Amino acid sequence: MDSQIFLWWLNDDKRLKEPVRQILSNPRNTIYASVVTAWEISIKLQAKPNFKLQKSLKKTFLLSKFGVMPVTFSHVLTLHKLPTYHKDPFDRMLIAQAKIEKLKLITSDEKIWRYDLKLLKA
Repeated sequence: MDSQIFLWWLNDDKRLKEPVRQILSNPRNTIYASVVTAWEISIKLQAKPNFKLQKSLKKTFLLSKFGVMPVTFSHVLTLHKLPTYHKDPFDRMLIAQAKIEKLKLITSDEKIWRYDLKLLKA
C-alpha cells in the first residue's frame, strides 16, 4: 500500500473506502507496508512539526501487523525503467516494488493509476 493509505489506516481516516478497509483488516490477506513508507514518514516527522504519530515509528509498524517489504537492488533497477508519469521518488519505488513482486498496490493517487501494474484504487 502507499504511504497515504497506511496513514489513513492508522488514523481510521474516513477517506479510506470501506471495501479497502475490509481487505486491510482481513487476517487472511497478506498486506505489506514498504520500508519506503517508513522512510517517507520518518522524513515527514522531521520536516513537519505538526505531523505526528501516536507511537514511535517502529511501534507503529509492528502494531500494524502488516508485512514489511524491504527495498532490493531489483526494485531499484525496475525504478530506473519506469515512465515518469509520477515524480515522487517514494511512490515510484512503491510502483517498482509492486511490479517486481507481482503485488497489487493500494493507492488513491491517480498519477499512479497510469502505470501498468495491478492496482486497488482506494
